[in-house]
Amino acid sequence: MKKFNTLLLLLLASLALHAQSDRSDKKAEREQKKLRKISLFREIEEGENLYNREFSGGARLNTDGWTGFLEMGFRKSASTVNFFQFEFSEKKDPKQDRSSTFVPVMGYYISTSPYVYGKMNNFYQAKLGLGQKRLIGGKGNKNGVEVNAIYYGGISAGLVKPYYLELMNDAGDPDSRKLQKWTPENNDEFLDKTNIYGAGGFSKGWGEVKFTPGLHAKLGFRFDWAKFNDVISALEVGVNAEYYTKKVQIMVDQDGKSFFFNAYVGLQLGKRWNK
Repeated sequence: MKKFNTLLLLLLASLALHAQSDRSDKKAEREQKKLRKISLFREIEEGENLYNREFSGGARLNTDGWTGFLEMGFRKSASTVNFFQFEFSEKKDPKQDRSSTFVPVMGYYISTSPYVYGKMNNFYQAKLGLGQKRLIGGKGNKNGVEVNAIYYGGISAGLVKPYYLELMNDAGDPDSRKLQKWTPENNDEFLDKTNIYGAGGFSKGWGEVKFTPGLHAKLGFRFDWAKFNDVISALEVGVNAEYYTKKVQIMVDQDGKSFFFNAYVGLQLGKRWNK
């Protein structure tokens, strides 16, 4: 009986030690998982940015218009990312200004749709290019800013669309109107402010678009302040140059030109990941 009791005590002690050991192992495993999560979180938040894919989009304000763009990047090394970018832009003449005409209707004066006086063409650009982003300074921590130098170039499809106005057939009669683009023959009528009712609308003229090929190049700096490395939240500033094979005229009283140069500031948002 004594031997049985002794064996029972030894068995219970063994089970207790085993259970305690299991609890210790599980606690240690939980601690290891927690440390790995903390390490991974710090790497995502503050560590070196080594994600090999990134996709983003954004918009820029240029000194001569606006741009919307999409970008796809592929990491080449720890400090270099190659990227493709598609842009769509519109150029505006620095002297163009939107106006409105006030016309009498039933004893009241109403404002017509805004138009640009003296505008001959809208000039849009669809651009595709290849660029490279080189790291100048890393974030260091979650409150830091990553700074990159940007250089980029490619091909550009210039799209010249005639600008239409609604002109009154009889001066001062808003109920008798016609849509017209500028021609040498109607120059006086097109530029007569008393005869303009308003803009012809964005959709008018797309069937008459003329294609003008060109090249473009860009230099700039990108400042990424995102808290996490897998997120892109960046401000970009720089200069852009474009050359087209034909002269493009935007305003009636301005000569056409082939070379365009502007400065820009842009906002860019996106994500990074590993393939």
